Amino acid sequence: MLIALPEMTDLWRSTTQWSPSEFQRSQFQQFYELVIKGNQQQNLTRITEPEDFWEKHLWDSLRGVFPKATGANLNAIDIGTGAGFPGIPMAIARPDWQITLLDSTRKKVTFLQDSTKALQLSNVRSIVDRVEQIGQSSGHREKYDVATIRAVAAASVCAEYALPLLKVGGLAVLYRGQWTEEEAIALDQAVKKLGGVVEECDRFETPLTHGVRHCLYLRKISLTSPEFPRAIGIPAQDPL
Repeated sequence: MLIALPEMTDLWRSTTQWSPSEFQRSQFQQFYELVIKGNQQQNLTRITEPEDFWEKHLWDSLRGVFPKATGANLNAIDIGTGAGFPGIPMAIARPDWQITLLDSTRKKVTFLQDSTKALQLSNVRSIVDRVEQIGQSSGHREKYDVATIRAVAAASVCAEYALPLLKVGGLAVLYRGQWTEEEAIALDQAVKKLGGVVEECDRFETPLTHGVRHCLYLRKISLTSPEFPRAIGIPAQDPL
């Protein structure tokens, strides 16, 4: 039996303006247990201690989204979701949102499909594909209100992945650790080419270990040129 995750009700509320219900806490606990079990078959995460998991996966996932994206019935996509962060915490916290989990690794998507079924999350679908591919697909392009992308690539590359998927007015959330002025300049230039603006760079500390994090919020203000995203592999090889 795994140790229970910490509740941290006050910390949730003071840092995200949200706190989980008892049922949501039980879903977080169940998801934690599924990830630890899944780790025995494939490398899902090195973060396995209960407090670390709470802070670096659950809290970090939702601190990036709340309170910036709060609308009801939003359509969100988590790009390169891996073990399901931030997508599954978002789906648990916002059962009224529709969440698409995207990853290019079939084994990870199988884990996500099994997990969402076990968690009885009816607001989640998991897709095996490349983001460059779905960004040019009519079923996904300009279809989302929110796009999250955590620890995937350079920020300008993440912007090219995310912005084509957003409706005009939609929000991309880029999760970063450290952040530099040089990266900020490169991102600004890339986002302009993609029909967006950098709305905010939010620097904060994690509540238990006081690690520095940054979240970048990109707002889509006009349609993205059809040339973006470029073909598979090109955004990463040749960032805007």
